[in-house]
Amino acid sequence: MAMSVSEQLAYSTVRIECEALNGQLSSGSGYFFKFKNDAQTNQNIPVVITNKHVIDGSKKGKLIFTVGVNGKPLDTQHFELYIDNFETFWRKHPDSDVDLCAMPIAPFLKAAAAQGKNLFYIPLDLSLIPNDDKLSTLSGLEEIIMVGYPNGIWDSVNNKPIYRKGVTATHPCFDYNGKQEFMIDAACFPGSSGSPVFILNEGGYRDKNGNTYLGATRLLFMGTLYAGPQHTATGEVRIVNVPTAQKPIAISSIPNNLGLVIKSSRVYELEALF
Repeated sequence: MAMSVSEQLAYSTVRIECEALNGQLSSGSGYFFKFKNDAQTNQNIPVVITNKHVIDGSKKGKLIFTVGVNGKPLDTQHFELYIDNFETFWRKHPDSDVDLCAMPIAPFLKAAAAQGKNLFYIPLDLSLIPNDDKLSTLSGLEEIIMVGYPNGIWDSVNNKPIYRKGVTATHPCFDYNGKQEFMIDAACFPGSSGSPVFILNEGGYRDKNGNTYLGATRLLFMGTLYAGPQHTATGEVRIVNVPTAQKPIAISSIPNNLGLVIKSSRVYELEALF
């Protein structure tokens, strides 16, 4: 049976588990992507993309893949990939203010195949990144979905992420506070760091000019969640990275259901590292 676009997105993300040097465990979200994609030769560089702060300081990491047979997923059969010196495998965006990194996974896919395990995933690619013309057709208020692992929650039996819905809180056409980012109004909890954010309309949509596209599906990869404003019990408002683990702190930080998203166009700069 053919999968809908929203069903396919469940195979585009991966849960990232990390162990720090002090033994502390944390989890975050990542997504599969194709770099240097050559449609004629069907060759590309498969990577996982997430935030730098998800993997910073990690000595060990684990990714959980779904096993596939004849191009179809076996949802309840998984392949757990354990990686030592985890942080060293990631190529980080050269700008210290851009919280993105990518890890090539072709060697791991080959190692799994050598063990008789073909891994099933559906990568995103550059064609899903909206250009300026496409962004100009968006309204100031658009519905978005975010796919990831908030608070580490997931369907562990079927290796499936969690979908969250929300809306754009600032217009994606503009650079929020002068940075290539925009804000969303959605529940952004620990573990959501690295989640891809999309505009997805299945079965029809309307643009800001009132044009209606009945029966059409629109999928735009808008960016990567990395941080969000929080307020404390004393009323102080801070901008902090969406954490990867919950831990005791002296001041209670309460997410206010807003998230900062690094625009997807910055993925082009990650591709240049390969």
